[in-house]
Amino acid sequence: MHNIELKILIGLHRNVRSLDKKTSDIAAKYNLTFSQFMVLEALYSKGDMSVGEVRDYILSSVGTIPLVVKNLEKMDLITRRIDEKDKRISILHLSEKGKEIIQEVAPQNEQMVLEYISVLSEEEKKQMVSLLKKIGGKNNEERN
Repeated sequence: MHNIELKILIGLHRNVRSLDKKTSDIAAKYNLTFSQFMVLEALYSKGDMSVGEVRDYILSSVGTIPLVVKNLEKMDLITRRIDEKDKRISILHLSEKGKEIIQEVAPQNEQMVLEYISVLSEEEKKQMVSLLKKIGGKNNEERN
């Protein structure tokens, strides 16, 4: 790998890891793990979703999501119901307690992200989004 490509890769990893750590710290104040926060945030922003849809949305592995969902149910933060159209599919729904918690945690996380990215100008932010889409689009085509 060439030097500049390696620097890009390392830079992307470091920034994602740093943001994930900051999100984990915020979630921990509410006795949530990073993955639990991500599931709650997905349901809060997108509405009811199947377990598979949540897994895909938060980019979780197949093996970890059932445990995360089970623990969120035990904490009374989500409920699970069987899909009427396909009995094999579970639909996840935020409970009132889950809504209350995510309504406190999500804005704190959003503020953290805004502060983290604030070192960039508006033009730099637009350019970064464009570049990430360009890289992602090219690599997504290669996967198909």
